[in-house]
Amino acid sequence: MIRSDDIIPPQSFPSIRRATSADISSIAEIESEVFIDPWEPSVFLEALMYYPTTYFVAVCESRIAGFAVGALEDTGENIYGHLCNFAVSPHYQHRGIGTALMRRVEQQFALESATGAQLEVRESNNRAQKFYSRLGYRPVFQIGEYYANGEHALVMMKWFRF
Repeated sequence: MIRSDDIIPPQSFPSIRRATSADISSIAEIESEVFIDPWEPSVFLEALMYYPTTYFVAVCESRIAGFAVGALEDTGENIYGHLCNFAVSPHYQHRGIGTALMRRVEQQFALESATGAQLEVRESNNRAQKFYSRLGYRPVFQIGEYYANGEHALVMMKWFRF
């Protein structure tokens, strides 16, 4: 079911593309607006070097509106996508940009033979948990004291069905 807040007005529909090193300062700026313990720009650049095919930005109105940093992990039995970091600028939230970014990174995971995707989310972040649940993610376990402030993370997974 499509919700009204999942629809982006045509004049502001984002283009989703792979991130480049020129995007790092905008990505870091969004990160610092959204998270209480943001990644340093050098970490974003390092992730780009390691995971260039699963690292995306949403461009809206000629600005970086959001990003998704993904990685592929091989357990020896399965390959799965790992959403390492994801955010949409507060100025662009509730326009469907996050959904578009998530769909694109999931598509890339599947193209690279992943059978599913996982992510970590703060236990206190109910809004994000609801967003991920709408996209098909389900809680699977908790990681104690995952975040710098000692807060636990909830690991959520989505299995791809082909």
